[in-house]
Amino acid sequence: MDTLMLSRLQFAFATFIHFIFVPLTLGLSVLIAIMETKYVRSGDETYKRMAKFWGKLFLINFALGVVTGITLEFQFGTNWSRYSAFVGDIFGSLLAIEATAAFFLESTFLGVWIFGWNKLSPKVHLLSIWLVAFAANFSALWIILANGFMQHPVGYVIQNGRAELSSFIEVITNGYGWNAFLHTVTGSWALAGFFVVGVSAWHLLHKQNIDFFTKSFRIGAVFALIFSVAVALVGHRQGNIVAEVQPAKLAAMESHWVTQKNAPMYLFAVPNSNGEGNSVEIGAIPSMLSLMAFNDPSAEVKGLNDFPKEDRPPVALTFSAFRLMIGLGTAMLVLGILAFIARHQPAESSPRLLKLLIWGIPLPYLALQAGWAVAEVGRQPWIVYGIMRTKDAVSPIATSQVAISLAAFFVIYILLAALDIFLLAKYARSQPH
Repeated sequence: MDTLMLSRLQFAFATFIHFIFVPLTLGLSVLIAIMETKYVRSGDETYKRMAKFWGKLFLINFALGVVTGITLEFQFGTNWSRYSAFVGDIFGSLLAIEATAAFFLESTFLGVWIFGWNKLSPKVHLLSIWLVAFAANFSALWIILANGFMQHPVGYVIQNGRAELSSFIEVITNGYGWNAFLHTVTGSWALAGFFVVGVSAWHLLHKQNIDFFTKSFRIGAVFALIFSVAVALVGHRQGNIVAEVQPAKLAAMESHWVTQKNAPMYLFAVPNSNGEGNSVEIGAIPSMLSLMAFNDPSAEVKGLNDFPKEDRPPVALTFSAFRLMIGLGTAMLVLGILAFIARHQPAESSPRLLKLLIWGIPLPYLALQAGWAVAEVGRQPWIVYGIMRTKDAVSPIATSQVAISLAAFFVIYILLAALDIFLLAKYARSQPH
């Protein structure tokens, strides 16, 4: 492998491991704030215990997430220096705002929340966790707006051989970035709901702290269902935007090869990337692709054959990741409905459902990872869509240097991910104090 491929693998690996931690941080912070709000309003000590129990799991996840996230920004200088030189005027400003405004706010008030129990008034302490929840999701906004520029560059001019900022307002109001943010956040909040439901189901199955985990289950089930629906609706809108600004990605997502109106969607297809079509196509639904992409069954959908081969994304990986995301999202919706229906039933009445919900915890994790694979792999061969190719962005460094750092990343990140899973599993099975 050359420097380019190793650098891509390193960044992809680090990003996917980091994204194990991010969505739970985004969603669980909001759920904890809701639990503590219920405590402050009702005076019910159970909700205070809930905030502390789920807060412990949040802190474990947050701490390890910070560690895995720091190195990502360093890679823009070490592995992708040409990219940084080309768009640093735009990209750097967004990352700077994320660090100085959002992350510092989150970290500061998280400390207040941790050490403020019994030292602050209940309302002031409650405010601290709401500020943590706001800052965590605000931080995600700036990161995704930066990614949104890479996906759909706006507010720039090419000057002095680089992209320079011409309109900060255009960059921060980029429709692609905002919808991607909503898609990511709704998915993350759904994940937090399924996490709380799954852990609560484990305790209910073992008949432990029934009242405590029944209340946790109810809150998580409502969250899981609402945001399983929301992520699907926002995802449909994201598909519309992709069809408009990244037609090659849309064609790869559906393995659509021939430009046509009333474009069909196939329930099952096998892309043949070595040819110019699919080797298998089963279950055609007439006009469905046109309808899904443009909300018009007669709309024309551009096929991959009308794009130069060097401008096509990796079709098989993009197509497979997209179908996996859709399949897992559908499963989440079904589980969310079942959990919502069962939330007022006695725990012992549905042991099979409780077991199913425990095994359902990984589903939103996998769906979110598949979604990011679609977004990033589907953008190729561009690192900034339409203006800079990925091969032109890599640093002029030796292949051996990247290989060594990739090996180190692999070992360290796998250990951190394993540590996170071990600690979450250990403390999730513990009893609330």
